[in-house]
Amino acid sequence: MGVIRQKTVVTMKLSGAGQSHSRTHVRSRDVAVVIDEPLERDGTNLGLSPTETLMSSLMGCTNVISKKIAHKMGVTFGQLDIALSVQFDRRGVNLMEEVERPFSDIVLDIEVETDATPDQLTTIQTELEKYCPIAKVIRGSGVTITENWTAKPLVAASH
Repeated sequence: MGVIRQKTVVTMKLSGAGQSHSRTHVRSRDVAVVIDEPLERDGTNLGLSPTETLMSSLMGCTNVISKKIAHKMGVTFGQLDIALSVQFDRRGVNLMEEVERPFSDIVLDIEVETDATPDQLTTIQTELEKYCPIAKVIRGSGVTITENWTAKPLVAASH
């Protein structure tokens, strides 16, 4: 039998329906998500805002790609926690004036349980910058992303 090769380029297809002035229902594959605004911005608070959705995508991609890299290197990653903070210039979304880069200075504080050596963790960080598509797009727009990694020893699973 031959080896099954994954396609290297695929077309992503999503659909969305604006349910109100603030709420959008989005579908991809067999998964649905709601993007919404908080109550204080006249939303219904049923989901993350569009800007929070972008930042959560960065966090999700950081988790997935970091763990893929670690696995490829033979390194174990257990629990990985990410705290994100970002400066958000809201003048654009408030229709005050165009803002070329509404986000600046994204900081990811990443804490991971791992058996990685300091050198291996440095390699994972370098590879992450190369391969995380969300971070690449954000950095490509001129936004700085700083990742502060903290490694903790792996906690043995109890039986």
